[in-house]
Amino acid sequence: MKMQIDPLVIADLPEVERIEALSFPTPWPVSAYEAELLENQLARYIAVRADGELVGFAGIWLMVDEAHVSTIAVDPRFRGRGVGTRLLLGLLDLARAGGAAVATLDVRPTNHDAIRLYDRAGFKEVGRRVRYYEDTGEDALIMTTGPLDAKQQAEYESILRNASGEQSEGAQ
Repeated sequence: MKMQIDPLVIADLPEVERIEALSFPTPWPVSAYEAELLENQLARYIAVRADGELVGFAGIWLMVDEAHVSTIAVDPRFRGRGVGTRLLLGLLDLARAGGAAVATLDVRPTNHDAIRLYDRAGFKEVGRRVRYYEDTGEDALIMTTGPLDAKQQAEYESILRNASGEQSEGAQ
């Protein structure tokens, strides 16, 4: 299976809607993604395609010297295959290139798979947003990275690739 990362585009939104509905109890409407792609100058979205098929997407907001991960979603058929890892690495690359010193995110405390991925990438819990998720009243964990310098980025990439069993670029 050949995977590649591309920018997310408007034509991807039907697949985004499908993956979003399979991934979240309260999915964002397509109109929210349209606004993100067309109007939000702080937003950057990427997609992972496997053999040409959209199998995951992710977004980040770049604000001054901070990047905030807004979403990561992977088609359930492709979970556990390194798609989430590729998306997170892609977002951290965008964050660093955009001048962000750190990256933050919010995650449900019950989303154990995501928390493991974020832990491996160097994110640490720094707080909670009480009753953040309206559908369940769950708190959100606030997680942040250390400095997003080139050395730290290389360490994140190595840890994530090793954890997901991926080979480094160019390896056979």
